Amino acid sequence: MLPLVDKVVLRHVSLPLAGALVIGMLMLLADRMVRLLDVTLGKKSSFTVVFEMLAYLVPHYLGTALPAALFLGLLLGFGRMSANSETDAFMASGISLNRQARPVIVLGILMSLLSFVIMGWLQPYARHAYRAIVFDVQNVDVFYLAEEGVFMQAGDHTFIIDKLNRNNNSFERVFIYQDEGKDGSETITAQRGSLITGQNGQRPTLRLENGHRLSFDAPPAIDARPPVLGSTAEFGTSDTPLGRISKSAFRPRGEDERELTIAELFFALDDPPAKSSRAEVSSELSERLVTAVSILILPFLAIPFTVGSRRSQHGFRTAVALALIIVYNEVIHKGASISNHGTASPLLTMWLPCLVLASFATWRYMRTCFTLSNDPFSILIDRVGDAVGRLRRNVQRRLGWGTSS
Repeated sequence: MLPLVDKVVLRHVSLPLAGALVIGMLMLLADRMVRLLDVTLGKKSSFTVVFEMLAYLVPHYLGTALPAALFLGLLLGFGRMSANSETDAFMASGISLNRQARPVIVLGILMSLLSFVIMGWLQPYARHAYRAIVFDVQNVDVFYLAEEGVFMQAGDHTFIIDKLNRNNNSFERVFIYQDEGKDGSETITAQRGSLITGQNGQRPTLRLENGHRLSFDAPPAIDARPPVLGSTAEFGTSDTPLGRISKSAFRPRGEDERELTIAELFFALDDPPAKSSRAEVSSELSERLVTAVSILILPFLAIPFTVGSRRSQHGFRTAVALALIIVYNEVIHKGASISNHGTASPLLTMWLPCLVLASFATWRYMRTCFTLSNDPFSILIDRVGDAVGRLRRNVQRRLGWGTSS
């Protein structure tokens, strides 16, 4: 059984945390879903393929959404407790702010471990699986993905099929156009045909029957002199390859550093993958570890922003806290990019900003929890918030907003 104080704190924090996590994941996945549908829409089982691809993207987005949701949950949860004087009531009953923070510190540790597992193992395997699906979509026989009456692209062929029978891979009334660039084009129509599945990763073939062929040796032009003339022909049977030549199976995992687990990255420092350098492996390893460690800092960073008197600028404090964490994430990502090129060591570009943030969060947390006076940073935020509020009210008054006629 959890003590009452832990239940109250976790209840206030968990609701906005869960809400932020769900909304954030939905927004990230919805944005990617739109782009994936552009690629697969109109194909057989396109929604199944899209949702399978989205499932493999969940670990990637979860690694980003977890820290953001935790930080927002801490800000909103403790901010509400402070605004409702619940933190003051606990402190008046002998429960210090440091004791109130204990459950969220434990929650931060659990979130950090979860993030470590996600980024260290789930993301590499999911990224490889996602790339394998992309490979299959690009190289798969598009006939299986086609729909009746929908134009499809297969390599340099554009085609539309009027009627499909997937039971025996046959079809009726097909139109195929092949753009050969400067070498002209070819247009084929046929009454019926069937699909011959390629073996060992070879391209599938459309076998056409009773058709017509129109060919141009150069791109037609209205003002061409002499005019480009096409040649026509009729055929009883014609085989047309589709798609791209592909290997029988997708490559093994580990082509680059992003597909390696944490343990594999350590060993790859001395023996990087073929498409990666030692600097890229070192940068990837440091970025994952810094992200997991940063989650441990979030409770100590968030709580001082939420505690204050009723006159404190709680909304402005929350905005400053969110801006600070956004800037920090940008610094880490930019540092990873710099380290990838071997320009600077990850110790300087990522671990140093992490140490600075940890020191800043620890200093503010100690001042907030174990001293009676506000730290100078809180006083500065409130003064800036008051100034911004006065400026906003002056602008509204001059513009006549909010005044009764």
